[in-house]
Amino acid sequence: MDWDKLRIFHAVADAGSLTHAGDKLNLSQSAVSRQIRGLEESLNATLFHRHARGLILTEQGELLFEATQTMSKRLESASARIRDSEEGVFGELRVTTTTGFGTLWLAPRLTKLYEQYPHLKIDLMLEERVLDLPMREADVAIRMKEPSQADLIRKRLMTVQMRLYASKDYLDKHGHPQDVEEIKNHRLISQSLQAAQVGSASTLVQKLMTHKPGSVLSVNNYFGVLQGVIHDLGIGVLPDYVTEDFPDLVQVFPEEDTNPVPVYLAYPEELRHSQRIAAFRDFVQNEIIAHRKHMKELGKI
Repeated sequence: MDWDKLRIFHAVADAGSLTHAGDKLNLSQSAVSRQIRGLEESLNATLFHRHARGLILTEQGELLFEATQTMSKRLESASARIRDSEEGVFGELRVTTTTGFGTLWLAPRLTKLYEQYPHLKIDLMLEERVLDLPMREADVAIRMKEPSQADLIRKRLMTVQMRLYASKDYLDKHGHPQDVEEIKNHRLISQSLQAAQVGSASTLVQKLMTHKPGSVLSVNNYFGVLQGVIHDLGIGVLPDYVTEDFPDLVQVFPEEDTNPVPVYLAYPEELRHSQRIAAFRDFVQNEIIAHRKHMKELGKI
């Protein structure tokens, strides 16, 4: 199969237009059209439905586009490996993690990484969906469970526990509850049970709900829960790593500790020699060591 025709087909399928694909490829519309027609003839298949508003892939075209998308991602990956083996620590690094960990722990520490590598460009993607690293949806991930995707290098970074916290001002005003049954006299702030979250947090919230909190504020991420807690709205379910940066938080119901949640860093096997990955990995590990040391000094671990 003609690789040049496949490249042109991919551009047309992606743009949905011969003209737009031609602009991207620096080819005339007629040249692009000839290449597509030649590819269809070689495959004995129609790849596009043509109409006044543009081009739509046929079923056969969809199959071929899936294949060229995979090829494109693999080529990008190979190109990244070649660059990373030759270049220093600069350029784009796509990092994915959860909204909570990304906003409350990682993002506030990135100043130190940029001080070391000022020409690095971090694309930080915060979402609960697990992105496909082998297909290069991201370069490196930090997740709250061990990744199950194949062909990944995994490193366990730390463990997190979900605990209950309130502000000093809130407890001074509403009292410091000593028993979990006293949650009925307080507002509970937590992620909603329908939101994507670690299982131990969901289990803790379900248990607290059986004691009928006096009021409930549900938020779809831990950043929102934290904002409610530090603004004296109630008792919140939060990961324990937030207390380093918010030392005025007071733990409530310490006997209600949850099972530890493992935190993993993962990246594709093919990026094993990436200098950008190595720099980010070492930065995160060093920050975790500093985090543990500080937490010990605060008497929180």
